[in-house]
Amino acid sequence: MNQVDVSLYGIVDPNRSKGRSLAELAKTSAENGATLIQYRDKKNDIRSMIENAKSIKQSLQATCVPFIVNDRIDIALASGADGVHLGQEDMSAEDARSLLGTDAIIGLSIKTIEQAENAPIEFLDYAFVGGVFYTQSKDNKTSVGIHGWIEIASILKRRSPKMPVGAIAGIDKTNIGSLFEAGCDGVAMISSLYMADDVVKATQTLAKLIDEVRK
Repeated sequence: MNQVDVSLYGIVDPNRSKGRSLAELAKTSAENGATLIQYRDKKNDIRSMIENAKSIKQSLQATCVPFIVNDRIDIALASGADGVHLGQEDMSAEDARSLLGTDAIIGLSIKTIEQAENAPIEFLDYAFVGGVFYTQSKDNKTSVGIHGWIEIASILKRRSPKMPVGAIAGIDKTNIGSLFEAGCDGVAMISSLYMADDVVKATQTLAKLIDEVRK
């Protein structure tokens, strides 16, 4: 298992960027407290996605913050990304590991108890449980809440005590503390970081809240 810090996981998405450069958004948040960056894109063609991914990867080089591509193994390979984040309907983690190699960071979204029980732990470096709260950035009809997160995360922790388990969806400065108090290893955020007018301030504020609650 690769060691990866998922504490403040920024997800850049062209649909939630206010039309700004994804590379600049990624760099800004990485320089101000984000520990992992993911590129998620549901609208662009393959060539545009590769171009965007390469640009983001380049912008992060000086920060040493790892770069992850959502869903797409091909985009990750073409752009030289550090890994991928997979959903339940994507390529299997075993196949992704075979293609990307042992050094790649591979994460998985977990939504249910059954998925937690059956997750391919041996091929994963981290997992994120959600949606925890309602969010406009994805078509989430239901949310598990903090108690649901605890129940699902406890299964993953039992199966792999050292694997980081995070939370995703609808997380902001009003609820971030309660998640870390519940044992969360990290939070994945889109709107709270990249829909903010001041991304520097938003990232610094959230990073400070995480540090405070961990102390």
